[in-house]
Amino acid sequence: MKKYIIQSLRLTGVLMVLLCVIYPLTIAFIGRLSPGEGSGEKVLKNGKVVGYTLIGQSCTKPEYFWGRPSAVGYNAAGSGGSNKGPTNADYLKDVEGRIDTLLKYHSYLKKSDIPADMITASGSGLDPDISEQAAIIQIRRVAANRGLTDRAVAELVVKNTEGPLFGLFGPSKVNVLKLNVALDELKK
Repeated sequence: MKKYIIQSLRLTGVLMVLLCVIYPLTIAFIGRLSPGEGSGEKVLKNGKVVGYTLIGQSCTKPEYFWGRPSAVGYNAAGSGGSNKGPTNADYLKDVEGRIDTLLKYHSYLKKSDIPADMITASGSGLDPDISEQAAIIQIRRVAANRGLTDRAVAELVVKNTEGPLFGLFGPSKVNVLKLNVALDELKK
């Protein structure tokens, strides 16, 4: 029995060093090599941090682009989805409310023109990106509320659209915070 206790203590010691020292130091080192050096890639406006590229924010002003809805109120400390399925009455009510809001502010749209990412929350509730189509449908509203031409705002959307990963994986996307900061700079 003493033999098994000694083996267990040795294994525990090895795993503690591996999982409590080596692994965290490796992850911290890798984080230092990433954009933002492991603290997140900050978005600056006039030298002031206004957010992070990988964390979505709430924006409902008509002169700005809107991001994906959030099931967690954009609370980065409580990331998660709603866990409501497509047959849940509360979920359907939320989606219909989002559709009604979009149609109210985008009278030129039909219900069928609305991309799914504008009415459904992401799994994390913090998705910072919208599809290219979701940005395109908002151009007229943003331009009208800022006194800009549709063309000027559309060019800004094109400049801020990221293609699929490695040109192959996933759709084109637009980071809403970066786009809105660029929009404020365009106004100057």
